[in-house]
Amino acid sequence: MDDRITPPELYFNRRQIMRGALVGSALATAGLYRWFNPVSIPMAETAKLDGIEPSSLSESEQRARGFALDEPWTPEMSVVTYNNFYEFTTNKERVATEAMHFSTADWSLEVGGLVERPQTFNLEQLRSISPLEERVYRMRCVEAWSMVIPWIGYPVSRLLELVRPTSEAKYVAFETLHDPERMPGQRTGVLQWPYVEGLRLDEAMHPLAILAVGLYGKELPPQDGAPIRLVVPWKYGFKGIKSIVKITLTAMEPPTSWNRQGPREYGFYANVNPSVDHPRWSQATEQRIGEAGRRPTLMFNGYEDQVADLYQGMDLRANF
Repeated sequence: MDDRITPPELYFNRRQIMRGALVGSALATAGLYRWFNPVSIPMAETAKLDGIEPSSLSESEQRARGFALDEPWTPEMSVVTYNNFYEFTTNKERVATEAMHFSTADWSLEVGGLVERPQTFNLEQLRSISPLEERVYRMRCVEAWSMVIPWIGYPVSRLLELVRPTSEAKYVAFETLHDPERMPGQRTGVLQWPYVEGLRLDEAMHPLAILAVGLYGKELPPQDGAPIRLVVPWKYGFKGIKSIVKITLTAMEPPTSWNRQGPREYGFYANVNPSVDHPRWSQATEQRIGEAGRRPTLMFNGYEDQVADLYQGMDLRANF
């Protein structure tokens, strides 16, 4: 298989999304079906998260900063049963089943590179670094579907401040667990493993970028990236790397999995931009899971007021 070409099972899955974009009603009907007929899938039990603190900001201030929305949340059942997590399977509706026995009990996250205080954190430490906050964000997949999810976590900046990036640090590289025994999808060649992602340091330090440890007030389930994942709401969903075991501060732009897989289709920045189409489908509209019809996609996924200044002077069409 040529790794520069999206695998057939991925291609045809995305073609289903495209057919919905072209004819409208097919994907809308699928969305309504999921709304009224949630799929019954065996899933791992997830515990309620403690230590979630109410925001000190008013509701209007939370919305102004992008921390909250006045849009309906996507039904929890859809969020935990419709997942892209190729470490387990490329079938979105089988991820929850394949991942249900995935244990994170002995998890650790190594943070190092161009920092003054490299550290390794266990799971308890990761959940107690900062008061946990609820952030309700839009999530826009590059495949042209979207959700609204109430994440639980804290800004990436609070973790990075503990390790003190040096003046040479310009980028933040993230790496997912590589364990084919526990993650059977890694036995395939669908991607180069382990999954890797990256941000510029100023992007990672932005208040909207968070490390999520939960959703809907509960611990993050395995299929959504347990025990800790990245959420960057103004970027396409594949930037939200899951099950992170390593963070490295670097001087050079790090490799990222989908850019490495298809550099003509998946850029390093991957900012949501309705005027820049994927080579095989339009990004102008999206299918919100649980809704009939399609809605216009917003620049930076609706977070333009908060993040546009990060990209002043850049050609946003050339820097997808």
